[in-house]
Amino acid sequence: MNRQKMSLLTGQLDIEWTCRHTWRRASYNTMWCLIGCAIGDLGTIAFFQYTGIPWSTLAIMSLAIVNGLITSIILETIILSRQMALDIAIKTACGMSLVSMLAMEIAMNLVDVAITGGARLTFTVVPVMLAAGFLAPLPYNYWRLKALGKACH
Repeated sequence: MNRQKMSLLTGQLDIEWTCRHTWRRASYNTMWCLIGCAIGDLGTIAFFQYTGIPWSTLAIMSLAIVNGLITSIILETIILSRQMALDIAIKTACGMSLVSMLAMEIAMNLVDVAITGGARLTFTVVPVMLAAGFLAPLPYNYWRLKALGKACH
C-alpha cells in the first residue's frame, strides 16, 4: 500500500479540530444540506399528518428519509447549476456525502419519534428536529473538509 493510501487509512483522526474557518465552512455546507433534507422530510410527515392516510410510523419515516435525500439533491443541483453546466451539477449533487445526509435524516426522525411518538409535527418538535439534523453530521462534515479536502456537497 502506498504512503498516501496508508495515511488516509490511519491518520484521519489526527486532524486539527479547532479550526474556526473549517467549522464555519462545514456549518454552511451542513445548513444547505439541512434545508434540502428538511423540505422533503418535513413535507412528507406533514402530508401524512394532515391527510390522515393510515401508514405505519416506520413507513412514513422511511418515505420521509427518501424524500429528504431527493429534495436535498434537487436543491443542490439547482444551486450548482448556477456555477456549472447542468449535467455536471447533477453528477456533483448525486456525489454528495450520503453518510452526512443519512445521519441528518435519521437524527431528525429519531427526535420526532422520541418526542411525539413519530410522524407528527408540532411547533415544539420541529426546531429540535432541525437542531438534531444539523448537529448530527456536522463533525463528519468538518472531518471530510479537514482530512480529505472534500465538502459534503
